[in-house]
Amino acid sequence: MPAFEYQALDAAGRTRKGVTEGDTARGVRAQLRSEGLTPLALHEIGASTPSSRSSRRPAGRMTGSVSALDLALATRQMATLARAGLPVEEWLATVARQSEKQKVRNILSAVRTRVMEGHSLAQALGAFPRVFPDIYRSTVAAGEASGHLHLVLERLAEYLENRHALRQKVMLALIYPVILTLVALGVTVGLVVYVVPEVVQVFEGLDQQLPALTRVLISTSDLLRAYGLYALSILVVLLILLTRWLRRPGPRMQFDRLVLRLPLLGRLVRGLNTARFARTLNILAASGVSLLEALRTGAEVIASRPMRAAVEDAAAKIREGSSIGQALEETGYFPPITVHLIRSGESSGRLTEMLERAAETQEQEVEARISVSMGLFEPLLILTMGGIVLTIVLAILLPIFELNQLVN
Repeated sequence: MPAFEYQALDAAGRTRKGVTEGDTARGVRAQLRSEGLTPLALHEIGASTPSSRSSRRPAGRMTGSVSALDLALATRQMATLARAGLPVEEWLATVARQSEKQKVRNILSAVRTRVMEGHSLAQALGAFPRVFPDIYRSTVAAGEASGHLHLVLERLAEYLENRHALRQKVMLALIYPVILTLVALGVTVGLVVYVVPEVVQVFEGLDQQLPALTRVLISTSDLLRAYGLYALSILVVLLILLTRWLRRPGPRMQFDRLVLRLPLLGRLVRGLNTARFARTLNILAASGVSLLEALRTGAEVIASRPMRAAVEDAAAKIREGSSIGQALEETGYFPPITVHLIRSGESSGRLTEMLERAAETQEQEVEARISVSMGLFEPLLILTMGGIVLTIVLAILLPIFELNQLVN
């Protein structure tokens, strides 16, 4: 039975939105009228052709992404209900009703509709690739084939929760330095543009030549006041052009290679992508996905283009008979500890366990590296800001000192 998203007016004239099921759009409208609602718009969830839509809303509304936290929460609930032995369509309906996000409810209702039409759960999830990525669908397909869907969903929930936690740690570590940098820039620009011109007016009547530092500060202030907005506009345009240029595969590959060569940032990017790759490979291998399919999906979660291409090349070597550890080591992008753990897992037959340990090791290293970097960056920024303020103060005080000497 198809699911429909509706917008209607109740008896008090208030707009109400929700999801309901019905055989046809006409039947759903009749059902809404019997409940005292006046239908305004009706949209079949998951419809992909113009003839299957009966709403003025765009069809792409259901193709938007869902936050990682919402997806992790829904997956955890599905795993719990699946372990209890409930049918797929029943726990999909239950999770959809319990979700606080309208988009999650709509998507899960659409997935349930496709499952009831005879599709497998993995096929139903494939209708929303932006919500359920390849790793999600591949793992679910493996769980359905093996008959251990609840275990697979639990692994997926843990994977999504760990990935969200790592992203939150990175974001929280960067928030304070970014705010501190913006405040420092704002204070510096404010001093040069607004405070310095007011103070310099005191020296306009003097016949003597001002010190060199003061003249430089006055010239900088004049330039910012005269051309500051133009410079800012040019900078914004350049950033937009750079962003569009980096969307092209060739320039993006060159830019990512440059980032990987940087001493501090390169190691951080390499560690972060290695952690994501190892975690993805671990959950896919533990769920029964073939090694080559797991490598293909694992390569897609790597943001760095050179590292992604290296994994794809490694997959080709593995297909020809090479081991995973050897193929990854030859790329030169993956840390030695990760390669060593993978080699150890291959030789001992505990590859999934070693992949999990490699992912945890890299995640801990990334967190420690970020903490050290921010610990060095914050005092360096404060010292830089103090130096700028000291320079401005000296540029203002030097003419006063010279004037006092002339008076004496």
